[in-house]
Amino acid sequence: MTPPASSARGPESGLGAGSAGAAAAGPERADVVTAAVRAVRGVAALHSGMFGEVGTYLPGRRVPGIRITDAGTDVHVSLFFGAPVRAVAEQIRQVVGGIVPGPVHVTVEDVLPTSAGSASPEL
Repeated sequence: MTPPASSARGPESGLGAGSAGAAAAGPERADVVTAAVRAVRGVAALHSGMFGEVGTYLPGRRVPGIRITDAGTDVHVSLFFGAPVRAVAEQIRQVVGGIVPGPVHVTVEDVLPTSAGSASPEL
């Protein structure tokens, strides 16, 4: 029997091993992680990394700043100036750890002025 096409997307699809077809039942895991990270106080935006290397590829689009693999989850963010970096990173780890299994690695890529507001573009 041939596996469903969704299982061929690889470890960065936002779906864990054995969850092929789960996307039809609800939002992609990467989208859930994105919403949770953006809700953390002090997070200005998700960040794709210095060369745009951090992201999860989904059918027809890319989720920047989130990379979900079998080895863990990488979250790259920009914070607002004045946000406590370690405390925000720990809160991101806790929130994301409740959504995806495995270690959560948080990288703060940039600090943005608070005047940028919550409508800051994704980097």
